[in-house]
Amino acid sequence: MRRPVGLLLLLLMHGTTYAQKVGKTEPKSFSALIKTIDSLNTLIEDTYVGAPHEGRIMAEHALLLSEKIKYNEGTGCAFLNLGHVYWSQSYYPISLFYFNSALTYLPKNKPLLLAHCYSSIGRAYTDLQNYNKALKNLNTAARFAGQDHKMLAEVYNERSFVYARLKQYDKGIALAKFAMQLSRTVNDQPAICILHSRLANAYRLKGQYTQAIAHSDTALNMSYRVNNKRLRAISFIERAVIYNSLNRYDEAIDLAKKGAALSDSIGVMDGLSSAYKTMTYSFEQKQNIVQSLVYQKKYTQALDSLNATNKRKNTELIQSYFELNSRLNAIAAVEQKTKEYGEKIHLQKAIIITLIIALCIVILALSVTYYHYKQKRILSNRMRKQHKALLIQKELIEEQSVNLAGINSLKDRLLAVIGHDLRTPIGNLHSILRLYNTGVLTDAEVRGLMREIEPVVQGAELTLSNLLEWAGSQLKGVNHEPSAVDIGLIGIEMEGTFSYLFQQKNISFKNKALPGTCVQADERHIKVVLSNLISNAIKFTSNNGVITLLSAVDGNDLIISVADTGNGIPAEKLVSLFNLNTKYTATGTSGEKGNGIGLFLCKELVEFNGGRLWVNSEINKGSTFSFSLSLIGD
Repeated sequence: MRRPVGLLLLLLMHGTTYAQKVGKTEPKSFSALIKTIDSLNTLIEDTYVGAPHEGRIMAEHALLLSEKIKYNEGTGCAFLNLGHVYWSQSYYPISLFYFNSALTYLPKNKPLLLAHCYSSIGRAYTDLQNYNKALKNLNTAARFAGQDHKMLAEVYNERSFVYARLKQYDKGIALAKFAMQLSRTVNDQPAICILHSRLANAYRLKGQYTQAIAHSDTALNMSYRVNNKRLRAISFIERAVIYNSLNRYDEAIDLAKKGAALSDSIGVMDGLSSAYKTMTYSFEQKQNIVQSLVYQKKYTQALDSLNATNKRKNTELIQSYFELNSRLNAIAAVEQKTKEYGEKIHLQKAIIITLIIALCIVILALSVTYYHYKQKRILSNRMRKQHKALLIQKELIEEQSVNLAGINSLKDRLLAVIGHDLRTPIGNLHSILRLYNTGVLTDAEVRGLMREIEPVVQGAELTLSNLLEWAGSQLKGVNHEPSAVDIGLIGIEMEGTFSYLFQQKNISFKNKALPGTCVQADERHIKVVLSNLISNAIKFTSNNGVITLLSAVDGNDLIISVADTGNGIPAEKLVSLFNLNTKYTATGTSGEKGNGIGLFLCKELVEFNGGRLWVNSEINKGSTFSFSLSLIGD
């Protein structure tokens, strides 16, 4: 109850400070506003682990107030607190964005603040499993901490977590105990609570379960005193994992359920997924396959939810960034208007004095009247020009909005294709490796499976190559480096590249391209086009089929064709082959699947090189994809 009341009081203080009209900030109100910002940032430190949503609202408010008065320390602390809020909810990439933003604002003469920020960055990198960067930032934090026991304890605390993750448990335990000594000298109860959790984790991983349970009990009990709900949820789950190791599965399930419920209530997605994973193992060991599958499904859904939430949070982060900029620009505009009003008032005073003097001389009065008339016309012309400039700016903003929508749409399509077409081959490889590592598969069986999965992996590699090429062309523009390209030589290279796939289906490849005949084009682009066309031909050609690469001179152009004896394409589907929005996809003769991006990319690259792409196809007789390129001049 005290936190919401404290937040309300702070907001009222801000309202009182800004009750006056916009104008020059008085020194007294400026000092009061800084005090309000500092109070908000201090309160957030005690709030985010128990109520992250409230902490985020307060941090955003403190950020806006700090930016209004250009209070860099307040801005840096607000960014730091936003990073802590998102870190507490397991959104580590977003937390890193805010921590790094904080570094640009935190004053260089506040080493403890900088140490705290670098320590937080190190912890985020630890959670992202980038331990080299984690240790690098923690070393920087220790340098700024100097001899401050509380800050050094925080750094050694995070170092112990890194070494525990690196399976150097004895070193991690030693660092945690040293951090505990430092924390006790300054009576830092929240830090001591976290260190007990660190020690519980390290002893559990070492298999010393008695010590692990003792430290876990202490961490759990202290979490209530310091109101650290996140640590409490982690402690429940940690104890459940210990009980699983001791074959006390019923107790493990009860604790994991408590950890899951608490994680869900405060939005800690890592805790929720860990709890489901722990219960899956417990029920599996109890031979309760039904419940094990139920929690396995929940675990998978939690991971999918975390990915979806990260995507949504990234979008919200971009929106918040632009919204904040818009509000700050509005503040700057108000300040500019205030300055202009002051100048106008000063001008009006000068005009009044001039008019009083002008009353003595009629000629001077007429001159003044004419002057005002002229000024009015100038102002009118200026307003018309400003109006025209505003219309132009509006059109520019609308165009940028359309471009942004296009980029967002492009991003969504890329993510959808990656998630759909690349997950399966990677998942298959992971399954084969897991079965091999556990001894289920022999070397001979693994070699057989790898031969079978190689075409799928090559297809995934081609899909990834197409995605990268297409995304680069959409976001950065196509990089065009024309040169003399011999199609016959590229055909020889393609025959070697796809030789294994030709052997798999016993397909004959005939390179009938005119030798020594060169076209003017980007060689890399032509290789991408031919690679996609030949890959598609293999996909839709049955065993013992024939694929032919042809070229023929047509005036100043060379016509290059890839013909196959495959299934052919229905006539009504030909118009949708090269359209990404209405793309046509079908299953190959061996069950191969495509995503429709390859042909769309081929069309873009051919047209960029000054040619065109077309197709002729007949059901059950095969298809011929052809494109034209300019010949090298004499």
